[in-house]
Formats: sequence, C-alpha cells, structure tokens
Amino acid sequence: MTKPPARPPDPPALFAAQWSGRVLATSLGLGLVMGLPGGAWAACIDEDKPDASSKAAASVGRPEPVGADAAPRKVLLVMVQDALLRSNGVGAARLMAEAADQDVEEARAAKKPMAALTGSLSPSVAGGSGVSADTSSQVQARAGLSLSQTWFDGGRNDRIIDWRRQQAEAARLGLLSTQEQITLSTTSLAFERSRFRMQASVWGLQVRKMGCLVEALETIVSADKGRASELVQARKQLQMAELQQTQSMSQARQVEAKLRRIVGDGLPATDGFGTLLLSVPELPDVLTAAEKSVEITQLDANAAALREMARAVEAGLKPQVGWSLGGSALVAAGGGSPRNGSLSAGVTLSIPLINAGIDHTIQAARKRAEAARLQRSEVLEARRQRIVEAHEQVLSAFDRLRRVGLVLRDSDRLRNFTLQQWQQLGRRSLFDVLAAESDHYSLRVQYINALHDGQQTNATLMSLGAGLTSWLQ
Repeated sequence: MTKPPARPPDPPALFAAQWSGRVLATSLGLGLVMGLPGGAWAACIDEDKPDASSKAAASVGRPEPVGADAAPRKVLLVMVQDALLRSNGVGAARLMAEAADQDVEEARAAKKPMAALTGSLSPSVAGGSGVSADTSSQVQARAGLSLSQTWFDGGRNDRIIDWRRQQAEAARLGLLSTQEQITLSTTSLAFERSRFRMQASVWGLQVRKMGCLVEALETIVSADKGRASELVQARKQLQMAELQQTQSMSQARQVEAKLRRIVGDGLPATDGFGTLLLSVPELPDVLTAAEKSVEITQLDANAAALREMARAVEAGLKPQVGWSLGGSALVAAGGGSPRNGSLSAGVTLSIPLINAGIDHTIQAARKRAEAARLQRSEVLEARRQRIVEAHEQVLSAFDRLRRVGLVLRDSDRLRNFTLQQWQQLGRRSLFDVLAAESDHYSLRVQYINALHDGQQTNATLMSLGAGLTSWLQ
C-alpha cells in the first residue's frame, strides 16, 4: 500500500484532485477472496474499476488539466441561457425596459412644436328685441388650426427627460438583476442535482458491496448455521444502503423536475460539476465589486431619478415663454354672414403666482429622493454583511471538505485492515466490518455534501459581487 503524504495541499481544488482516487474508489482487497468459497466474491474483485453507477461520483476531485472546467462551464452556460429564454420574468423585465425607453422619447418630443386641428358643426339662432327685431338661424361649421412651442420653461422639461432617462436605466438594470437571479437559481439547482446523483452513486457502491457480502454469507450459512446472525446483520445493512440510494435518487428526480420546468427537457450530464467552482475569490475583491453590482447600480439610478423629479417640480415655479400661431374659419348656411375667419400669432408668457400646494410637493419629492439614497446605503451595507458571511461559509465548507478527506483516507485504510483481520486472522467480527464500511460510505456522502455546499455558497458569493453571469461568460 502506498504511503499517503503527510500533509495534503490546503486549496480545496488541489486537495479534491489529489484524493479523488481514495475518496471515490472502493476495494475489498484480494485477501477477502482467500478462505471463502470460490466465485462468491467474483463480483467484488477489482472494485477499483467503477461501474456505470459510480461514474458520476468518480468525477469528484478528479485531477483536471488547466482549462478542463471549460466543458462543464459551457454546459452550465447553455442551461442558464435556456432558462433565460424560457423565463416569463425576464420577458416582463425586458418589456418594462423597452417601455421606459419609450417614455424617454415621449419626454424629448415635448420640446418640439405641437400642432392641433379643431372643428365643430352646430346650429345657431340669432335675434334681437322689439317689435321689428329680426331673427335668423344658421348652421355653422368651424375649423381651427393652432401651432405652439415652449421656448423657455426654467429647465422643467430637461429635468423630466433626465428623470425618464434614469428610470430607463433603472429598468435596464432591473432586467440584468432578474437575469442574475435566474442564473444563480439555475446554477444552484445544477449543483444540487449533481449532489444527489453523486450520493446515489456512492450508496450504489455500498449496495453492491453489501450484496457481495450477503451472497458470500449465504454460501457460508448453508454450511454453518451458527453464522446466521451475521447474514441477518449483512442483509440489514444492505437494506439500509438500498434505502439511502432510493432516497437520493428520489431527491435527484425532484431537483431534475424543477430544472426541466426552468430549462426544458433534455438535461445534460453532471460530469465535471463536482469541481467546477472551487476557486474562492478574495474577500476585498468581492466587497469592492459589490458597490458596482447590478442591484446597487439600479438603486443609484432610482435615487438619481427621484432627484431629477424633485428638480422638475422646482422648475415648475419659474416663468414659461413660448410662441403660438392660430387660425380659424367659419362657414354658415341659412342666413347672416356666410363666411368669417381669423388669424393670430404671438408670444405667450406664463408666470405662476399662487399655488398653495407646490411647497409640499417639492418637499415630498426631496424626501423621496433622500429616502432612496438611504435605502441604497442600507442595501449595500446588508450586501457587504452577506458577502462576509458567505465568504466565511465557503472557507468553512472547503475546510470541512479537506478535513473529511483526511478522515476518509484513514477510514479507507481502517476498513481494509478490519476486513483483513476478520477474514484472515479472526480478530474482528463481521459487525466490526459492517460498522467500518458504513462509516466509510457515510464519510463519502459527507465529502460530497461539503464539496457541493462550498460550491453553492461560492456561487452565491460571486453573485453578490461581480455576478455569476460575467464568470460564466
């Protein structure tokens, strides 16, 4: 047996790669065959060669060359893109962003000349008083055309344009925020699917191992009835392993059902997901990136929009100057003057004098802008706190991964020694063998859980900083 190194490397990616063979390969040992009926252990020999049920689990920690995560990352990117295409939330956010752009164009158009055409058709009766007064009735048709444009409004319309522009930017960032949320949820579900599939593979290895042991003990008990209790205990262990495998497979199917709802049918394999996201970003880098994250930038845009709205309300108190051009024509039938027309042109001036509620409107707009600024500061502070917590959780999960790997290495040696002592020397009971095997496979599941806990939390950490989308692309 090759002596393991005294101290494995600390980085989780290197550690997972170095100990993949010990964590994920199983071996009963050829000594198990010695002394037992021939053929009973044939299915357990060379168990280091994983079967189809253990291929997914065997990918955890496998040494990969530089850039070898490109394939699983590409698979994950395709899943995320499918989720974005199918998401109604993304579609709604995109429409809201497009609507906000139209609002900007509407505000800009308000600075251009405006024209209006009016018309009316109505009867008219005219008369005087006295005995000889004449009375006439007509049917009048009126038509008018007016042109107008504001020259100066104290900057009110410019502030409205700025307000709409900031709203459009906030809507665009809201679309990116929605996409980031879907990217994170899809990534988390992909890792969760990988977790349960690997667990099912590990429990499948234990089922196969216990099945081999049960078959051998059945042969032994047929010749020695006194060892029937050992057979009962082995069958119990086999049933427990089958139960764990069934539960893991059920959980994997539940996660896959959620993924199909998000990304559609035809889910890809999970090969490579066990070591896809093991590189932990530095805490100061994530904290710096958080200030430029999509969510915080969106809050900045909202606060800026409210400030421009407050300035637009203040500009409404200033005089407004514009020009107007108008003309009208009257055509009558039935008596009196049959035609009449007018034409007017001039400069208009409007000066607000008394508006009892304008001060309250201005104060309300200013307070909303200040509230938005404080909200942005509060969200950023909470985000920083979440980043610190997530970073500590990632390091803790990968430290647990390293420590479980160390224990797992010794567990692999212990179960082999226990098996040899029971088989060859008679110094151990079958119950010691079963306990060592059960503990070893439980440690494997703990290793898988620590690996995926770390990667899922790492994905959350990156989403709180620069974003998962930039990492995937």
